[in-house]
Amino acid sequence: MNGEIMVSLYIFVLAIFAGFELITRVPPLLHTPLMSGANAVSGITIVGAIISAGAGRGTLATVLGFLAIVFATINVVGGFLVTDRMLEMFKKEEKKQ
Repeated sequence: MNGEIMVSLYIFVLAIFAGFELITRVPPLLHTPLMSGANAVSGITIVGAIISAGAGRGTLATVLGFLAIVFATINVVGGFLVTDRMLEMFKKEEKKQ
């Protein structure tokens, strides 16, 4: 069991470094569309959190699953709000006559 935890921790730390390096190299012009796409992937997180919360593996798992649902939902809604705001910038303004 200890070896599994160490491998999981190792992969987690590598993912943090890889994600940080990727995000810092994205030009500002592409940052918002990239984040909007990434936030849409959080829908998968919501499904996993629902499964985790409803698995009945104990109180701690249920509470952590519920918190994951809340935070992933905030992430998805925020991502769509940012995308909507970004798309508003590209709409043509109607001229008043």
